Amino acid sequence: MWARQKPVLAASALAAALACATPQGPAPAPPQPPAPLPRAQLERAAVVRAAESLVGAPYRYGGRSPAGFDCSGLVQYSFARAGIHGLPRSAKELEVASAPVDLAGIRPGDLLFFRLDRKRTTHVAIYVGGRSFVHAPSRGKRVERIDFDHAYWGPRLARAGRLLD
Repeated sequence: MWARQKPVLAASALAAALACATPQGPAPAPPQPPAPLPRAQLERAAVVRAAESLVGAPYRYGGRSPAGFDCSGLVQYSFARAGIHGLPRSAKELEVASAPVDLAGIRPGDLLFFRLDRKRTTHVAIYVGGRSFVHAPSRGKRVERIDFDHAYWGPRLARAGRLLD
């Protein structure tokens, strides 16, 4: 008789132990993959990647290809590589087409506008994050990534603009 009760007691003890160790309520849901990034965020990242990949390309007045860029040609090309076509051609036209953004709120992929003669916008660059931008500076130079605090460009920064929301 004792032999018959032993398995019953052992089974009861095991059931009680499992009941204490098992959480009450429904089983937790399996982890979900991260939500997809919004389209504008993906486009911004693609613009930045394109611009950064062109660092070292030569400057060429009127240039719009890796054979040579001027400032607005670099912007057009970088945005086109991200699938965004039909941007205006000049720095001033890009400024008019973009929504003004406070410099404290800029995001990678936003445009930076410079006034080299202090009266009108004559230069444009792409903000890439980390207080730096990529631009095609001038004849005899190459596309470069530089910091906001640059002695020449920093004081000439007029405003930021956003084409991608």
